[in-house]
Amino acid sequence: MQRAVSRKLWYEASLLFVALPIIMAFPISAWVKLVSALAAVIYVVATLYTNKQFNRDVLISLGNRPQWRRVLIKFGLFALVSTVLVAYFLPDKLFVVPFEYTLMWLAISVFYVVFSVYPQELIYRQFFFFRYRVLIEKESVFIALNAMLFCLAHLLFWNSIVLALTLAGGFLFAYTFSRSRSLMFTSIEHSFYGLWLFTLGIGEMLAFPMPAS
Repeated sequence: MQRAVSRKLWYEASLLFVALPIIMAFPISAWVKLVSALAAVIYVVATLYTNKQFNRDVLISLGNRPQWRRVLIKFGLFALVSTVLVAYFLPDKLFVVPFEYTLMWLAISVFYVVFSVYPQELIYRQFFFFRYRVLIEKESVFIALNAMLFCLAHLLFWNSIVLALTLAGGFLFAYTFSRSRSLMFTSIEHSFYGLWLFTLGIGEMLAFPMPAS
């Protein structure tokens, strides 16, 4: 019985986190992509909300003792290095968006956090850990799998830099979630990195709407 349940979960995970991202990455009908993505999101939300073992309070909780210092130090190092790189290689883009298109920057930032980051973390961390953690005994292996699948979700950009960044981000966010068990705290950390890339002026890599140059 347990083996049958595990097999079902592996099939489900393969469909949602491998097959679907690959489908989204190829030039097929936009309607097919939209319907497939919506169906997946509805399935994820319904699965969580109909499971009696799922505590809905975790959707808004910061968890047990969130590690702000660790998160801020890592982000600070990333912000410093990324600023130096953009200033050297793309100086004409550096901080153009917040300084010259402030209202657009604020509006898109809010939209990104609410409609992109939080749903991503709901699916790739909250749902994935809740649903599939039992399949892999070793936590480090589970985190690595989660990071690779998160990277695969960004295959649609067909950009090696984006894939490298999202693989690193996947490890970072999965580790944070495994320690805090907080969807909100992990979403905050995720937002730091995505919004910073947008603020630097290189958000087009991640499909942020950017002003015409």
